[in-house]
Amino acid sequence: MRVRNAESSDLASVESLLAENDLPIDGVRDNFSSFIVADDDSTISGVIGLEKYGSAALLRSAVVSQDHRGSGLGRRLVERMLERAESEGVSEIYLLTTTAEAYFPRFGFARTSRAAIPEAVKSSVEFRGACPDTAIVMVRRLTQRRTSA
Repeated sequence: MRVRNAESSDLASVESLLAENDLPIDGVRDNFSSFIVADDDSTISGVIGLEKYGSAALLRSAVVSQDHRGSGLGRRLVERMLERAESEGVSEIYLLTTTAEAYFPRFGFARTSRAAIPEAVKSSVEFRGACPDTAIVMVRRLTQRRTSA
C-alpha cells in the first residue's frame, strides 16, 4: 500500500470512493491538488483532503475502503495530512463529521462550536451545505515547526 499525493487521474476513483461511503464530493475537484491517496495496486483504497484558508484549514474527505478498515490505513492518512498541514504553516485544522466523532480525538481533535470557526473556513463548500448542519465540528491546534537560522 503506497500513500502518495493524489494525481489528476485519481479523481474519478476518489469521487467513487467518497460517494460509496456517503461523503460529499462537492468541492473535491477544486481542491484535489491537496489530497492524499492510498494506492493498493492501482486501486484507490483511501483518501484524505485538505483545504487551506490562510493559517486555518479544513480536513475533509477522510475515508478508507471497507476492505481496508482496521488496517491502520486511516491513521496513516490522517497523520500524513497533519504533518503536511503543519509543514505548510497551518495553525488550526477543522473537520466536520457525522460518523467519526469518536475516531478523531486520538489525533488531538476536540469538539468545538460552529461559532468558533474562522469565517474563511465557513466559506468552504462543506460548511455552506455539502455537510449537514447536524455534523459535529472538531478542531486541532497544530504546533508550528521551528527552523534554526
